[in-house]
Order: sequence, then structure tokens, then C-alpha cells
Amino acid sequence: MTHDTVHQAGGGLPLPRYRRDDVDAHPPLLSPGYRSTVARAPRRPPAHLPQRLTEITGPLLGAGRLGDLDHDLTRQHDGEPQGQRIVVHGRVRDGDGRPVAHTLVEIWQANAAGRYRHASDTWPAPLDPHFDGVGRALTDEHGRYRFVTVRPGAYPWHNHDNAWRPAHIHFSLFGRAFTQRLVTQMYFPDDPLFARDPIAQSVRDPAARQRMVARYDHAATMPEWALAYEFDIVLRGREGTPFEDGADGDG
Repeated sequence: MTHDTVHQAGGGLPLPRYRRDDVDAHPPLLSPGYRSTVARAPRRPPAHLPQRLTEITGPLLGAGRLGDLDHDLTRQHDGEPQGQRIVVHGRVRDGDGRPVAHTLVEIWQANAAGRYRHASDTWPAPLDPHFDGVGRALTDEHGRYRFVTVRPGAYPWHNHDNAWRPAHIHFSLFGRAFTQRLVTQMYFPDDPLFARDPIAQSVRDPAARQRMVARYDHAATMPEWALAYEFDIVLRGREGTPFEDGADGDG
């Protein structure tokens, strides 16, 4: 979403031109250890598509479309969800370190028992009637976002024998238009399952892989209420956060 030059379309309308991304920071489309990529990875090299008019003329989601409690997953029902309350906050920055203001950040996650509220999630952990696991927020003028939720649990999946996904939260970001969507996952520090997870380990650069791990932030905790984790997201460049191809198959 970083643009460094602007050119004129045929009718004189200015269009942003976006810098090509550092693809080495992201997981390859084919990672044999992550089994479902073998079936869905393209057989031909991807084609580069230039930016078009739809990048700046598509529909946008304004602040008026968000509910007052969309950012607080612990207060979306009459009762409180089970599990340890946490604050997840951070900044969204572009490849030049500038804050990305007023961009939509969405999250989805399993509940404290490691189960999603989704028809395809059938592992025998209890659903929580007070937790949907979905939230969204707009960044402020400094690119900051903040959610209150519960720490998700680990859960088994069928990638290989005795496979467990580490606790994680999915993030989706929209840029200046709905055509600019980026998806990634946030992990928790010191999770013993992280090193065994084929999805996290498909990011080959150890430094990039570590950028998917949140930092425990004691200063942002809420006394006698919630722990806190900081997770900054950088859209492009050498410090870019690894992003998925949008076809995550684990839930």
C-alpha cells in the first residue's frame, strides 16, 4: 500500500503507483510441510498486474459502519466469555515507517478452548455462547489500533500426525480500497508449538518469522483485568510483516 510516485491516467486522474513488495519476506505459495498448499499452489508463475482505476474508485468502509463494541470481543454478548482477557494493540505502518491512518483492521480467532464458531470446526472442544471471535477497528491518525479479547487456545488439525496449531489471531487489513487486502497471523511469545507449526515455519527468513510474534507489553496491561500484547504491522519493505496469499486453510 506504499506509493512513491504518481502518474496521470488518460483523463488526467492521478493514480498511485505502488512499489513492488519484498517477496522474500513472505511464505512461498508452495510449502510442502503445509500440506494444503500442495493442492492449491499455482502451477504457473504468477503474473504481475499493474494498478488500475478500481484501486482508488472502489467502495470504502467509513467509521460510521463500525459498531461501538466491534473492537471489544469480551463485550459483544450479555455474558462474559471464558478465558484470560488480553489487550492486543499496535501500529500499522507503510514501508517508509509512516503511520497508515483510518485503515480497517479485522481479526478472527478461536475461543479459549481452541474452537472457532464455524460449521467446519468439529473438534470436540466447547463453544462459548458469549464469544464470536470476530472484531474490527479503524486505525487512528497515528496508525494505532486496539482490541480487547481473550487469549485463544491451541487446537489440533489434520496436517500431519499429532499436529497442533499454536495460539494465534488472524489479522486482515484493508488499504485505500477493498482490492487491497492483506492477511497475516499474530502469535504469542514463548509458545512451544510455534517451532512445530508448518504455517509459521513456511516463512523462511527467521527475522521475518519473528515479526509475526507479538511482544508482551506490561505497560499496556489493565490492572486486575487484562494482560497486553503489542503487534505492529508493516505493510512493505525490509521490516515488512509476512502476509499470506488469502487462502488460509486452517480456520
